[in-house]
Amino acid sequence: MEAYVKSDIQNGIGTIEFFHPQSNSMPGTQLRNLAAEIEKLGNDEAVKVIVLKSAGDRTFCAGASFDELISIKDRETGLEFFSGFAHVINAIRQAPKFVLARIQGKAVGGGVGIASAADYTFATDFAAVKLSELAVGIGPFVVGPVVERKVGTSAFTQMAINATEFQSAEWAKEKGLYAEVYANAEEMDEGIQILAKKLANSNPEAMKHLKRVSWEGTENWNELLIERAKISGELVLSEFTINAINQFKSK
Repeated sequence: MEAYVKSDIQNGIGTIEFFHPQSNSMPGTQLRNLAAEIEKLGNDEAVKVIVLKSAGDRTFCAGASFDELISIKDRETGLEFFSGFAHVINAIRQAPKFVLARIQGKAVGGGVGIASAADYTFATDFAAVKLSELAVGIGPFVVGPVVERKVGTSAFTQMAINATEFQSAEWAKEKGLYAEVYANAEEMDEGIQILAKKLANSNPEAMKHLKRVSWEGTENWNELLIERAKISGELVLSEFTINAINQFKSK
């Protein structure tokens, strides 16, 4: 199957689904499309709440596309690519509707950032998390602010430094990343539908104000996350990172 980002609106619930054949990894085009779809539904009066999900069973999002990372040859291209994750996070942050995330499997790197940016995140027992960026010579600079905001400095630093180890879904729930963890996707989807229906029937103005209040202190993120993207865009050009990514791809 080809990569896609698509959306559907039913009874006030706007559902956005993305897919990429390489474990739902994120090339630049996919990131741009995802940010645009979130913005579109956020501005659609027919949508009262947004559910963000990916296709497949065991991987929610594998983070940055290694194929695209290895193709970056200059700082401008690096900045443009890593800005894609910044735009997705900011689209979720700025949407005047609550975004519920469905994490059915592993979330890596940028995938952890998306899960952290959601206003309420559901997961299964299979939804382990890992910030793998340091292992390939970069660092979770773009997603760092949103992950740290959700789990705290200690847990964020633990993931960022121990970049080769997954943390369990229960660990992520204990740290506040996941609001609810279920044994399987079927039970999780029931939980998502219950909350989504409640929110679809709640006061839109009250939810808009509540979302704005909950994100207070992040007003500078349009600039901050781009500054962070510059760091990653420079590091991805290093010989260390190029060799590390090639080693990962050869496994």
